[in-house]
Order: sequence, then C-alpha cells, then structure tokens
Amino acid sequence: MAMLEIKNLEVYYGMIQAIKGISFEVNEGEVIALIGANGAGKTTTLHAVTGLIPAKAGEIIFDGKNVAKIPGHKIVSMGMAHVPEGRRVFAELSVYQNLKMGAYTRKDKDEIAGNLEMVYKRFPRLKERKNQMAGTLSGGEQQMLAMGRALMSQPKIILMDEPSMGLSPIFVNEIFDIIREVSAAGTTVLLVEQNAKKALSIADRAYVLETGRITLQGDAKELMNDESVKKAYLGE
Repeated sequence: MAMLEIKNLEVYYGMIQAIKGISFEVNEGEVIALIGANGAGKTTTLHAVTGLIPAKAGEIIFDGKNVAKIPGHKIVSMGMAHVPEGRRVFAELSVYQNLKMGAYTRKDKDEIAGNLEMVYKRFPRLKERKNQMAGTLSGGEQQMLAMGRALMSQPKIILMDEPSMGLSPIFVNEIFDIIREVSAAGTTVLLVEQNAKKALSIADRAYVLETGRITLQGDAKELMNDESVKKAYLGE
C-alpha cells in the first residue's frame, strides 16, 4: 500500500522549473532513497512534499489525501516528519527542550513522556546531554537530536534530507544504523542523500534524480550494481 504517492509533480523557482513532472511512491514500511548530484532537485522534492514550497502542478497523496495545497504545519499533525538539511536544531534551547518541541502537535503528556524515554534509549548521548544547549553539540549529535525531535511527533513517515552531510565517517555509520533501526521499528523512511553508496546499502528501493527528472528507478541492491549508477554516483 502506497503511504506517499507523488504524481506528475512540478515545482518552479520563479521562471525556472526545478522539478519536471516526477512521479514516485513510498510504500508503508519501506526505506526509499532519492539519489542524484547536487542541484538535481532532491531537496526541492522534499520541500514540496512537506509543504515548505508550493507545487505548481501534480498531486502529493499522503495516507490517501492530496496534501499538495495543505500548509506544512498541518501535514506534520497528519503524521509526516521532516529532518531538514543542515539539521536546524534550536541552538539556544537545551536538548530536552528541542525534543519537547518535536511533540508540539500532541496533547497526551504520558505518551509524550514515554516517547521521550524511547528517544533517550535510541540516542543515549542525548540523554547524557539533555540539559546542554543544542548549539554546543557536535554535528553528529545535532543530527541525532534532529532525528530524535522528528520521532517525538510519532510520525508514520519520516523524510530525511542529507543526514550524513558534514559528518565524520564514524558518525555517518552511526546515523545510518539509526535509520535502519527507525525503519525496523515500523516508521517509513524517505531519504535524500548525497552519499549514494550508503543510501543504497540501507534502502529497499531507490530513484535517481537528474536535473528535475527521474532517470532510473528500481531495487536498491540492483541499482548499486548498475554500471551507470556506479560510474556517476558510487565513484567506481
């Protein structure tokens, strides 16, 4: 069953068409990777899906509803969470306050407390640093915080934009292990990632985006062995 279905999506920046009628779907329980070079339109696609920028044409069907014209904050309460590029944590707030912000759409205090414990269990480092200002954390820890904050809204699907960007190799491995765990625990994942090798290693299926069009799609393991993908994105 498709949890998220994108049909003929077009996005413009002024006169420039950034996304040229793409269609793809994310089924419940899958990890889907969107890979492509810088400027291919990966982040723009996520921003359109989460309502941060308007779609010029096309449909964005989430959980059976067309959300193309619904504002971003309403989409969050429907069960979609977004971990933006560059992490975007609230630097002046503590780790604990950042996590609480992730649950702002929810009212049940006991459930929120339970979720907080679950996040601390998954990210022990956040528990150790819960009273520390988020701005003082390392890049990898801020990425964990951004992911933890997204999980606090109990999303059905989580969209991650370049989670490995600017991280040391050790942290990159850790972040991808966490994405695997999040998926195994039942959350659907749509992943935009520059590190194609890593993305394909954890994804079920993948789509290759080139200058606003999908040029290739298929099983992630098969794409990993595709000669054109190897040459263009895997540095082989």
